[in-house]
Amino acid sequence: MLRLSVLLLAATLALPASADIRIAVMAPLSGQFQVLGQQMRAGVQKAVDDINARGGVDGEKLVLDVEDDGCKAETAAAAANRAAGRGDVLVIGYVCAAAAEAAAAVYAQNGILFISPGVSADSLTDRRAGPTIFRIATTDRAQGYVAGGYIAKTYPRKRIAVLDDGSPYGKPIADGAAAALKREGVTALRRETYDAGAKDYNALAARLIDDATDVVFLAGYQGDIALIAKALRAANSAIIVIGPDTIGTNQFLDLAGDAAEGLLFTFFTDFRLGDEARDVVAAFRASGTEPVGLVLPSYAALEVWLAARSSAPAKDAASIAATLQDGSFPSVIGKVDFWDNGSTRIPGFSVYRWQDGKPVLLE
Repeated sequence: MLRLSVLLLAATLALPASADIRIAVMAPLSGQFQVLGQQMRAGVQKAVDDINARGGVDGEKLVLDVEDDGCKAETAAAAANRAAGRGDVLVIGYVCAAAAEAAAAVYAQNGILFISPGVSADSLTDRRAGPTIFRIATTDRAQGYVAGGYIAKTYPRKRIAVLDDGSPYGKPIADGAAAALKREGVTALRRETYDAGAKDYNALAARLIDDATDVVFLAGYQGDIALIAKALRAANSAIIVIGPDTIGTNQFLDLAGDAAEGLLFTFFTDFRLGDEARDVVAAFRASGTEPVGLVLPSYAALEVWLAARSSAPAKDAASIAATLQDGSFPSVIGKVDFWDNGSTRIPGFSVYRWQDGKPVLLE
């Protein structure tokens, strides 16, 4: 009898075990960007729960590992190496470019799929670490394209200036805006860099007024743009001011005061309004969570990975990455497909106006 029990135990141990599929969220869960990190975590966790409730992936459950990258390159690289050691097959995350790029090198080396819903810096995919690196966050340059396209269409015969603060954030946005204007046959009368961090911008405001500028696009950070807007307001200028996503915050309203009224700005598209997101948005709200910001893009990142995995000829990272690269996938943020460098084709930005202290969608 003992011999039979031992044989039965040995046979049981020899059977292939059902293995969980490990994925990870890497995000800033502390520090100044922790709100965005928590949004990312909430979106992926909900997607994991929904997939597991439907039976998982090929009968296996998804297990979510979560780490705080601190928006620091060294911390992110260490966490990426831990993900490789755990056997995570997919990583979703990051807000800060330095952290994402440090981690991307680890993922590329270890053949791990990486999709970022939050990094907009062009460098992540312009200097792509490998074919398993993707993003569904739109780029800073693409934000400029949206702004320039809107300006060209709305103010086709106006005198337009495009200015930036010379930063790695502002310059690509301004370059994108100028390129979009040129594509539409509009040449900016002034394309230059202003001094970031100046105490006042009265001289800049005077130059814009002397040029008979009708519209100025300012690509930089909110403190400087608030001061420029105030200088124009103080000079009784009617110049239309358009800014990037940095001025789409309540903090900008506090900085600019009355000068914020009527300003236009580009900001992330509100994916909650799309038909594709209706059911998931309702489910989030029923659980007491409002799916703002990066929640839905993070949910979508897991959706598109699963869709690509389901149609890939094999389940390894290289095969799934090739399927992602060539395919088009439905998601809660709409159809997702990618450029050759792994960056999303989704425009991802809309145009808004500050009106009575609230953002009003224009396009």
